[in-house]
Amino acid sequence: MSKITDQLYVEYTFTVAPIEPWNDVLAAQLGTLGFESFMETEEGLLAYIQKDLDQEDLLKNLEILQSDHVDIAFAKAEIPPTNWNHEWESNFEAIMVDGRCEVRAPFHEKHDVDYDIVIEPKMSFGTGHHQTTYMMMEYLLELDFKDQKVLDMGSGTGVLAILAQMRGANAVDAVDIDTWCYENALENVERNKADKVTVILGGAEVLQDKFYDVIIANINRNILLVDIPTYSKCLSTGGLLLLSGFYEEDLEAIEAACLQAGLEYQGHRKKDNWIAPVFLKK
Repeated sequence: MSKITDQLYVEYTFTVAPIEPWNDVLAAQLGTLGFESFMETEEGLLAYIQKDLDQEDLLKNLEILQSDHVDIAFAKAEIPPTNWNHEWESNFEAIMVDGRCEVRAPFHEKHDVDYDIVIEPKMSFGTGHHQTTYMMMEYLLELDFKDQKVLDMGSGTGVLAILAQMRGANAVDAVDIDTWCYENALENVERNKADKVTVILGGAEVLQDKFYDVIIANINRNILLVDIPTYSKCLSTGGLLLLSGFYEEDLEAIEAACLQAGLEYQGHRKKDNWIAPVFLKK
């Protein structure tokens, strides 16, 4: 397995006003340019990219910077050589979901649980620590996935796809538009012997002519609003769409988009101000 060690990175400091929902949009667009890691701040966002990928005009055509709806300013600075594996190892703690599923790194002690998932997250989203991922894992522990075909959209580390197979799914597509996430998910799928998980690099365009019994999409609000019609087309009648990655105040817009796409609201979970609704394909 490859490791991130002593690579040179450039840190971009973005100030964003208003922060919501534009922080998520900014992160999504930066991800397409090769930025690998993001950290929210009170003023906006920190974003990191390898030095050899940082070009003078890198942000020249970034769509969000041309928007009249948000003000964004940024500065950048090269940061000293850092052993990133040591950084995340020193901060990454194992998590337990409902006493049944543990997500841990290889260096954590193994416990007696129903589902033991070992991941090396590096800079990918989806360790289970974030409220949205945690809620999705709670759903996966409740649902019956036996002989189901599942889509994990915006799969990050692949942790949800791996858990779906452990819960009985016979085929899982783990899709992410970010190359870093794609490579990390491949490693984690292999590490957990999740042989029914297929990791795919791309966005909603890769879903053409595919059909699923359950779709998991833990992505930001704006991308979901665009992609919900595609998810609906790919979802079998009676299938479930599990969504997260947005705040409670966004539920009305998400529900309206799902209703228009033929999806019926079934209920939701809430953790802090984050929300995770479920929709049924009628």
